[in-house]
Amino acid sequence: MQSERAQSAKPRRGSKARNSRDSAGYRVFTWLNSTILVILCLIMLYPFVTVLAQSFSSPGAIKAGLVSFWPVDFNIDTYIAVANNGMFWRNYGNTVVYTVVATIIAMILTTSFAYVLSKEHLRGRKVLIGIAIFTMFFNGGIVPNYVLISSLGMKNTMWALVIPGAISVFNLLVMKSFFENLPKDLEEAAQIDGLSWFGIFGRIVLPLSKAVIATMVLFYSVAFWNDWFAAFLYLDKSELFPVTLFLRNLLAGASSAATEGAAASGSTASALSANIQSVTMILTVLPILFVYPFVQRHFVSGIMLGSVKG
Repeated sequence: MQSERAQSAKPRRGSKARNSRDSAGYRVFTWLNSTILVILCLIMLYPFVTVLAQSFSSPGAIKAGLVSFWPVDFNIDTYIAVANNGMFWRNYGNTVVYTVVATIIAMILTTSFAYVLSKEHLRGRKVLIGIAIFTMFFNGGIVPNYVLISSLGMKNTMWALVIPGAISVFNLLVMKSFFENLPKDLEEAAQIDGLSWFGIFGRIVLPLSKAVIATMVLFYSVAFWNDWFAAFLYLDKSELFPVTLFLRNLLAGASSAATEGAAASGSTASALSANIQSVTMILTVLPILFVYPFVQRHFVSGIMLGSVKG
């Protein structure tokens, strides 16, 4: 009887959690947090919605400043003109190839290097980690990198865009931390069963790392897709350009043309420039928008598993 009374006298954790969630302070915090997040989302979405509306608006409406959230004088002529541009689609295909090849190479190198660094018994482990971290803060600079890429014969090739950024040290350290948190008993059991280190890595470690791998694929693919500066440095032939460099040149050309046209006469060159820019921006970001929903469910779990130790 006494034990039953003692047990009944003990506060239950579930009831405590419910009481804290039902408290006025918790409700106020939840309301404020939700309101702030909604406001931040609207602020971040506003530029994209404006660009999307401008892409379907007429140059005259853009010039008059009438476009904000909704298209004015619905117009798809610019989309048709860009769709009929053969160089745009060729550069688009280049971007797809560059992104896929670069992401595959980056994932192979990052996963294998991170797995090796996660082993505490590895000789020279701290030196290798130090070298990797050193490259986060110091690099040779643009001119030495350009000379190196040219001397290696990679200029005007895909490898000038793929190889230099093959390993991101941030992604490497996140994946290393994730591998360190995997149960060591699984690897020991696999070794008893006769698996080699390559077998353990390929048949046990990688299948258990789907969340962090999906996150790293997202990071690498977005970075390679949006990168234009490396192509600007190392590629001279327009048929090799990625679509981001095509967009950059289009924006630069349209902006200069708009400036010259506005100086010479009161034409709608600036409005036409804004319409072309909006259309090409929308077409450039569409693939990432389509891919992200399939990967984002792994995003939070992959980052948390790879960045929190213990």
